[in-house]
Amino acid sequence: MAQNLSGKKVAILAADGFEEVELTKPRAALDEAGARTTVVSLKSGKIQGMNHADKGDTVPVDLTLNEAKPEDFDALMIPGGLMNPDSLRSAEEALEFVRHFFREGKPVAAICHAAWVLIDAGVLRGRTVTSWPAIKTDVRNAGANWVDQEVVVDNGLVTSRKPDDIPAFNKKMVEEFCEGRHAPTSGTASAELET
Repeated sequence: MAQNLSGKKVAILAADGFEEVELTKPRAALDEAGARTTVVSLKSGKIQGMNHADKGDTVPVDLTLNEAKPEDFDALMIPGGLMNPDSLRSAEEALEFVRHFFREGKPVAAICHAAWVLIDAGVLRGRTVTSWPAIKTDVRNAGANWVDQEVVVDNGLVTSRKPDDIPAFNKKMVEEFCEGRHAPTSGTASAELET
């Protein structure tokens, strides 16, 4: 079952307030598969993780958005949390960073509230995705088909709902990142639902 991501560079886009396990566990799965992961953020230094409403550990930032070039990466992972995606979707440089991956057909994985970033980047129309259930209306209003599944794969986009879904999320994320580029987004796409 081991997937080889050796030589692949994965950007992890996160800011203060990320849900700790939604960054650390997917990152560990990517590292274990051989990827080189880079935490990209709005600021340098460290970003604050959260365990729901309580502060968790901090994670060092490898590159700021001003330093990071999306063309240097093969794939993108965005963790959730409440504050993290809210900060990212308010920053045009973060949204443009995300748009690059969709324009180029590079795989993207987003969990929980991270769908907010995809909504503001304008990349969900015609896609079938999942997210934290409380934001399903936001997802639908962005033109996407929201489904209640632990993981959904749609043309290189992997989405999951919550921390409990991380094992399924990690498995599909590594698979899609191994596959590499998909056809750039155009209109509606078929989705593969996993149970």
